[in-house]
Amino acid sequence: MPIDFNPNILFVNNNRPVLQNIVNSTYLANQPIKDTFTKTVQSPSVENNSLYDGIKINKKSFGTIEKTGQQAEFYTITNRNGASVSLSSFGATITSIKVPDKNGKLIDVTQGYDSVTPYEKSPVGHAGGTIGPCANKINKGTFKLGDKEYKLDCNKDNGQTHSHGGKEGLDVKNWNAEVLKDGVKFTYTKKDMEGGYPANVKMSVTYKFDNNNRLSVKYEAQSDSDTILNLTNHSYFNLDGAENVSENSVMEHIIQLPNSSKYTPVNEIAIPTGEIKSVEGTDFDFRTSKKLSEMNKNGYDQNFVVDNYDGKTLIEVARVKSEKSGINMNVSTDLPGFQFYTANNLGKESQPLGKDGKRYEKHSALCVEPQFFPDSINTFDEKPILKKGEKYNRTIIYSFGNI
Repeated sequence: MPIDFNPNILFVNNNRPVLQNIVNSTYLANQPIKDTFTKTVQSPSVENNSLYDGIKINKKSFGTIEKTGQQAEFYTITNRNGASVSLSSFGATITSIKVPDKNGKLIDVTQGYDSVTPYEKSPVGHAGGTIGPCANKINKGTFKLGDKEYKLDCNKDNGQTHSHGGKEGLDVKNWNAEVLKDGVKFTYTKKDMEGGYPANVKMSVTYKFDNNNRLSVKYEAQSDSDTILNLTNHSYFNLDGAENVSENSVMEHIIQLPNSSKYTPVNEIAIPTGEIKSVEGTDFDFRTSKKLSEMNKNGYDQNFVVDNYDGKTLIEVARVKSEKSGINMNVSTDLPGFQFYTANNLGKESQPLGKDGKRYEKHSALCVEPQFFPDSINTFDEKPILKKGEKYNRTIIYSFGNI
């Protein structure tokens, strides 16, 4: 069963305005030659900056999905500087992001696995996957649309909550893939009442990686009747390198959440109380840069509110930096909140071994997951409702640089 939320994390209950910044592996051995191809992009140029000139996209098999017998496809987008993003059709998953450190050495900064099998059989933590149909928790697995109540499977907290789409969420589905001139587009059609969610929903996630080491993740969807939809990505980042798997190895990262002056307090099973409180005087105040090890030693699994959210503007929500590697990551989105999570539940014996043959331990990575608030369908005014005929269109951008 997927593992993510830890109800035993310490949460501190406690408005001042802050300025916002707006921003416009290994392959399986012995794969047959017919499973590979390389596509090179010659254009386009974007204004005066050739963002996608020279981009190459490589495809291979990622192995056989046991449940369906399908082949999982594996794509790598490489920019002209040699940095790359690797993706699996299974779960429309980010499996690897390789970017240069301060010395120019390429480092893989995301946790993951070398074949589709661990993602299918032991989806611990949803590593890198596309999360949905509704990310985060729904209290008692129930929600209403109009006068009709829907009941989802409760896969967390001893049957008290539905989390991350349940046992058959989008991160364990094999998506169709289309290679674009500047990225890869994954599509999936959820059938009416699949996983308990109403409506037939055609959805897509498009990954584009440019020559400035900027990864854009665009979610689009349309539904034939009213439903709920809340999509995000669940990548685990360690900017010192994914091979840094030991416990607390991410705790020396420097964090700033520049546009989060508020957070949503939760109960003992991480369901929001409905309050929106100031971070002032709490362990959730990252409006200025702070080292994780100097803050809450128990780690974080908390939803933060995005200041000045309007559903259209891309707002920078997180800045993460490693002094060791010199790599920094900025995260921007047009979603109303984000879950900040420090891998509190990793380190279990049930986990598969990672890319380097080692188990990922507790606090060995962090996640920044832009999304609607947890249980927002039941608790908050901003609800993740997709109405018939409307278009779901949301974006997350991960930008990488170095000191």
